[in-house]
Amino acid sequence: MKTLEKFLDELANQDVKLWVEEERLRCNAPEGVLTSDIRMQLSDRKQEIINFLQQVNLKTDSKQNQIQSIERNGNPPPLSYAQQRLWFLEKMALSSNAYNMPLTLHLVGKLDYLALEKSINQIITRHETLRTTFSEINGTPVQIIKPPFELQLPKTDLSGLTPSEATTKLQQLLQQENELSFNLEVDPPIRAQLIKLETTEHILQITLHHIASDGWSLTVLPKELSAIYTATLEDKPSPLPSLPIQYADFAVWQKNYLQGETLETQLNYWKQKLQNLPQLQLPTDHPRPPVQTFNGAGIPINIPAALTSKVKQLTQKQGTTLFMTLLAAFKVLLSRYSGQESIAVGSPIANRNRSEIEGLIGFFVNSLVMYTDLGGDPSFTEVLNRVKQTALEAYGHQDIPFEKLVEELQPERSLSQNPLFQVMFAVQQEEILKPSFNLPNLEVSWYEELEVEMTVRMDMEFHLWPAGEEIKGLCAYNRDLFEAETISRMVSHYQNLLSVAVETPEKPISQLPLMTELERDQILLEWNNTKTDYPKDKCIHQLFEEQVQKTPDALAVVFEQQKLTYSQLNSKANQLARYLQKLGVAPETLVGICVERSVEMVVGLLAILKAGGAYVPLDPSYPSERLAYMVSDAQVSVLLSQESFFTLLPEHQAQIVYLDSNENLWSDCAQGNLSSEVKPSNLGYVIYTSGSTGKPKGVAMNQGALVNLLHWQHEETIVAQEAKTLQFAPISFDVSFQEIFSTWCDGGTLVLVSSELRRDPLALMEFLTHNQIERLFLPFVALQQLASVASQCQNLPQLREVITAGEQLQVTPDLLEMMKRLPNCRLQNQYGPSESHVVSAYTLQGDADNWPKLPPIGRPIANAQLYVLSREQQPVPVGVPGELYIGGVCLANGYLRRRELTTEKFIPNPFENSRATKLYKTGDLCRYLADGNIEILGRLDHQVKVRGYRIETGEIEASLTQHPIVKETVVVATEDNLGNKRLVAYLVLETKTPASSNPKVSEIEQIDTVKQYLKERLPEYMIPSGFVVLSQLPLTPSGKLDRKALPVPDVASSVSTEYVAPETETQKVLAEIWAQVLGIEKVGIHDNFFDLGGHSLLATQVVSRIRQAFDIEFPLKKIFESSTVESISKYIDACIWAAKTHPIFQDNTSNKRNQGVL
Repeated sequence: MKTLEKFLDELANQDVKLWVEEERLRCNAPEGVLTSDIRMQLSDRKQEIINFLQQVNLKTDSKQNQIQSIERNGNPPPLSYAQQRLWFLEKMALSSNAYNMPLTLHLVGKLDYLALEKSINQIITRHETLRTTFSEINGTPVQIIKPPFELQLPKTDLSGLTPSEATTKLQQLLQQENELSFNLEVDPPIRAQLIKLETTEHILQITLHHIASDGWSLTVLPKELSAIYTATLEDKPSPLPSLPIQYADFAVWQKNYLQGETLETQLNYWKQKLQNLPQLQLPTDHPRPPVQTFNGAGIPINIPAALTSKVKQLTQKQGTTLFMTLLAAFKVLLSRYSGQESIAVGSPIANRNRSEIEGLIGFFVNSLVMYTDLGGDPSFTEVLNRVKQTALEAYGHQDIPFEKLVEELQPERSLSQNPLFQVMFAVQQEEILKPSFNLPNLEVSWYEELEVEMTVRMDMEFHLWPAGEEIKGLCAYNRDLFEAETISRMVSHYQNLLSVAVETPEKPISQLPLMTELERDQILLEWNNTKTDYPKDKCIHQLFEEQVQKTPDALAVVFEQQKLTYSQLNSKANQLARYLQKLGVAPETLVGICVERSVEMVVGLLAILKAGGAYVPLDPSYPSERLAYMVSDAQVSVLLSQESFFTLLPEHQAQIVYLDSNENLWSDCAQGNLSSEVKPSNLGYVIYTSGSTGKPKGVAMNQGALVNLLHWQHEETIVAQEAKTLQFAPISFDVSFQEIFSTWCDGGTLVLVSSELRRDPLALMEFLTHNQIERLFLPFVALQQLASVASQCQNLPQLREVITAGEQLQVTPDLLEMMKRLPNCRLQNQYGPSESHVVSAYTLQGDADNWPKLPPIGRPIANAQLYVLSREQQPVPVGVPGELYIGGVCLANGYLRRRELTTEKFIPNPFENSRATKLYKTGDLCRYLADGNIEILGRLDHQVKVRGYRIETGEIEASLTQHPIVKETVVVATEDNLGNKRLVAYLVLETKTPASSNPKVSEIEQIDTVKQYLKERLPEYMIPSGFVVLSQLPLTPSGKLDRKALPVPDVASSVSTEYVAPETETQKVLAEIWAQVLGIEKVGIHDNFFDLGGHSLLATQVVSRIRQAFDIEFPLKKIFESSTVESISKYIDACIWAAKTHPIFQDNTSNKRNQGVL
């Protein structure tokens, strides 16, 4: 057994306080520290500990650290650290009613109204904090303690209403009170109202502001109310002993105590623990608002008795606390949902670890950052040990207030969310949740309000408490971020995970299932139930030949003045195919084709397939070095080209055939269909795509996969069989196959467009109209360019179907307007990498105004399967991000002559019994939506992370394109010379808007307009710091955005804050204020206040000095909205001008707080 001294030292290190009071051993410990083992030892050694403490006269609170009552000499005391943060939020006008703390009691029996009102007023007299307002002196916030006053207790009588009417009215009254905010400069932080339901039934609602109370206070107040009310009824004085100190004494002590070595020791721990702390990135249902909101709702939690028992058993076995076990499971849940290994949550502690403050009403509660690294796929037991270690360390360093920690650590700050953590986790004691007091002649209970809406200060708050043999709780969440369905699902997953974790705690956490079997079956089986019959024994050319039999005289292809019917096209292709067979073309023979857009191009493609070979497109626009590599890597034995490309073609060993001049070589060949040994398992084409090594890789696509695609497209299309389809894509882009052969398999007409017209949106629109094109396949950027000129066209083509693929579709205003003008046309978003071609589709239909701005990619097509998997290749639930994997008959054979890469990317399908079936790892980050559609979130290998925030640039791009002067945009992350990542937006501006056509409006002013527009819609950290205006976005030959061709931004001018000296008098005064407050030598007009080390408390000092220097009412919020000297000086100059020119503004600004002039 440990010596007593060692045991007490260990307790002291965990911040457990022990002392003797009236011969009894008293104990105070942070929540979760007193494990069952420690409790047992304390019980067994109680008398030994009492004797020891009495012998050496020890007390936990040493004399030097005792809180002393300060002299009330008229000097206003400072705010505590916790109060400072709430005061700051109040000044920013951000808190609204979010920090109201209602205490609502249901009183049944005989109530003495006057005694109740008198009792409440005695409590106000007893606690200074309930009669304290707040102000600033020279920029420093202080407490203004008012003398005792009489609070009037308003009474509303609902007894004359019907029960239904009374319930409705009661909810309205309670809600109105909850929504009423405090003016902390004027109002005392307490209000009360009494509502009479019947003669013997009342509702007492006492509302406190958090700046003067906390959860503990809400138990102190009713206990004191009980004692005083009882004494008042008996006409006796209050039986409560006088308070040893007041809250103001604590605030002064706290500021004095947290200095020197004490502060340094605490800070060193937290700085080391929270270094490079990442933001928790929970997937949300809605974009995060630019400024944090507090609109909450709650979902109940109910952990049944059987599971609760097992949780307690594991807790006891591991020597932890209930809090630690429940927190460990919660952290695993957050890790699985976010895909992150470093998880930080906040946990409240009462911070009442001193006997003199136990009975005070006031804001003592502190928030501890519980940070745990879950890396290495540990077992749940190991996670529990890590959480235990984290919790004990945190409790040992709990004296530093959260607000002081934020001030010292200087994390990236944003008005849109809390610093350091965005999720709170708490386990309350059962007794705190039950009324532990009574009132004479009355039955007292907490009144539970019926409405589900509430205020919430975090993205999510997970509250649990023991309730008999069960554990109950509430998951409060911000309903501007999450839907109720999402949170309900998350609560269910928590319980599922917890139940498996306690049964098999040695399992790696990646193997602990979140989903029920029903959910798992839905994702793996139901949503992938795509089995459909298709002509699996046929090849591509055979489908074409069947169509020739049906419509021999229909037009198959048109290019400028050239036209071929199906019969003519078939004959020409058959002749060329026979010649190719003479050259040795057979199944698996790779035939290169390097031609410009022409009828010969499509004849050549068809002939290669008829001969049994596979075509390898070689784009003439590619650099010769790239073409040389592709020809060499593919080992093409035959190369189809045109005379004009003779000098372009690299050196090669292939037999070359010039389609435009060698026709005499095959013109005498038979025109009838020919036979070959080709099978669906043989290759149809090899298309080269970019490779991570810098060398392109050839995707080898088999015929069976392509036949499945064509059959699905045939069943899916809504255009008539004879419809005209534009052939837009280069044949080096896989969509070209879909354009060409899906048209021919339906009996439609393929209309080729010249390279020149492809690049001119207005000319292309006229071409579509003139040629009566009904179906269109376009990548998004090309589609957006087309939509941007639609307003200039009086008549639009009679399109029936627009299909886009290749990159994220954005429903921009231009695209929306164009589609509204095409009421009989549907827009379909298709998805599929080169390694599988199209595997999913999502059709936008119904009211176009309700279309999502970033549409999902839909569900899998026929005979394709889509899986959203974790890093460990386990299915993830609906709403949880994971990597997209593709399975089914749609997969390519792999990469040509790249066995290792093929093995890496095409893995065995773990959800099929046969190892022959594969899954392709796309590298795309996505998630399932509740309806089974899949939403693409970005790329795993190119995720943008800036200043600790993981950002989806598509969201920024979608917001930018909603601005009327932005025609096209792309947002990328770049690095400056110091390695700092910045967001840069490339813009193509409209030329027909009033602003852009006005020569007086400069490009810089237009960018400023766009910036301000974004600030109103996105969090600060999502605002690009650089903007580059281009005449057009660079495109690849396939029409997709060419990111590599984007010009390098001028970092000095658009991103960095190179020193620029103040020029105007206002700028000079501002720069001097900043330099003084920040303690630096000089400040330039473009320097960001927060980048220079400013924080919320220093911001209040800056605001105070601005008000004094310029004699204006300057809102604190402005320094967060515009944090450079230049932008703030413009605002100040405008205020001064307005006040001089329009005196009404002067009146308004002098009488209203926190309101600007403009």
